Amino acid sequence: MIAAASRSWRPYAILLLLCLGLYLPGLASLPVTDRDEARFAQSSRQMIETGDWVRIRFRDEARNKKPAGIYWLQALAVEAVSDASSDAIWPYRLPSFLAAMLASCLTFALGRNLVGAPAALLGAALLTSSLGLAVEAHLAKTDAVLLACVVAAQLAFGETYRRARAGQTVSWPWAALFWAALGAGALIKGPVLPLLAALTGFALAAADREARWLRNLRPLWGVPLFLLIVAPWLLAIISATGGQFVQESLGHDFFAKIVGVQEGHGAPPGAYLVALALTFWPGSLFLDSALSRAWAERDRPSQRFLLAWIVPFWAAIELVPTKLPHYALPIYPALALLAGHALFNAMTRPLWMRAATALCWAAATLALAGALALGPAFLGAGPSLPGIAAAAVLVLGGGWILVRSWRDPAPGRAAGAALLALLIYAPGFHYVAPALDRLWISRDAAVLARQAAAPDRPVALVGYNEPSLIFLLGTATRIESADEAARYLAATPGAGALVESREEPGFREALARLGVNAASRGAVAGINYSNGKHTRLTLYAAP
Repeated sequence: MIAAASRSWRPYAILLLLCLGLYLPGLASLPVTDRDEARFAQSSRQMIETGDWVRIRFRDEARNKKPAGIYWLQALAVEAVSDASSDAIWPYRLPSFLAAMLASCLTFALGRNLVGAPAALLGAALLTSSLGLAVEAHLAKTDAVLLACVVAAQLAFGETYRRARAGQTVSWPWAALFWAALGAGALIKGPVLPLLAALTGFALAAADREARWLRNLRPLWGVPLFLLIVAPWLLAIISATGGQFVQESLGHDFFAKIVGVQEGHGAPPGAYLVALALTFWPGSLFLDSALSRAWAERDRPSQRFLLAWIVPFWAAIELVPTKLPHYALPIYPALALLAGHALFNAMTRPLWMRAATALCWAAATLALAGALALGPAFLGAGPSLPGIAAAAVLVLGGGWILVRSWRDPAPGRAAGAALLALLIYAPGFHYVAPALDRLWISRDAAVLARQAAAPDRPVALVGYNEPSLIFLLGTATRIESADEAARYLAATPGAGALVESREEPGFREALARLGVNAASRGAVAGINYSNGKHTRLTLYAAP
């Protein structure tokens, strides 16, 4: 059945339908998240508002962290289907949504010649259904778009390597695709993709003890093509910022993460291996077979290429002190293809490895079920029927897949795992996550501000300035101290101020000194998940 589904146009249709089922629910209903997504979206909005497509700004501050590629894509998406005055987040998420679909299809195209079409279809389905990619497909950030560039570049790299090892001619379009994808990836997230490609090439050259095949990538005109894609904007931003962009993006953002823990996102080496049970779920159930089979067949060009893709980059990110789950996303396609291949070529693994994998996968499955069933009860208005139903399906279906895979790790188990993900992600993203009201303080505060403050007066924020609330209230939103906000209300009839509880006494005193009778028009409370603190915001409106 899987073999028949992997022929002709069918695998692409299957993968696109799977992507739509996994990624479309929640794309519009999931509130804008802090802090990265809201910063990307707000900066893209300001590109449209100012007409400046070179410099990247969040409010009146330069955002010299990532190149402009993702902001261009988001701004173009908004101009195509919406406008900058809207507070809807879904148009900004369209590049991530479409890029995740592209990465899925390209993974099949890559794996078809490396591991065979049936195994490639299973691998692409496991990548598509992985929790890490599903989350990134729902967020207006760089990582899903970067992944599409990664798979495009590695598709060209893998074909070049495979054909060169087989003594076949490597035509120039593969080299063009490689360098073009490398340039696009650099415009999205700087040196990450070039570093991944370089590590892959070095690993292959070291394993083969020769590197002459790399000439098939035609660097004499490939490097100029890469520079032609990257250099125009890079030179423009260097000129516009006096070199500050390069200094801050490479020095303060990229290299700072390599040498130390940035923004509190630190973890010891091995953290990605532990997290993989959840972030690559449900495909993590098959990773022990995947890595065992790949190591046993490491002399085969296809397996060697996929291992060269995974091992050095994985080692590098494990050694970097700053760790975030999405940093491992670029190796997921290779892991998925190895898993698909292993399912068609099962091998005996030590009992301890099978048991450890099963226990980790069971723990991740139960954690997801608990979040679906209990999350709305503790963080929302009460139990969610879709969440409880999804949790029940997850426990029953996950238990069945786990038991059957222990007895017989057949290809059908991976197809069942992808189907299980489809059944729980849709209600999870569309119903359960938006119902976690205590986490969405900015959403509720924006609704309150629109109801009670004059629509033509910017809202002042005191003590709470999360990017999500700035995105929802608009670029004109003011960030003020308690005294400044009181003076603003005194001078601006109909204006409103959202005041965090710790700033409220000082704000009230400032109002009293100015003789302003600004009344409280309501309050919202919850957990600011960006810092873990309980937060209460009260809206004051001037007469």
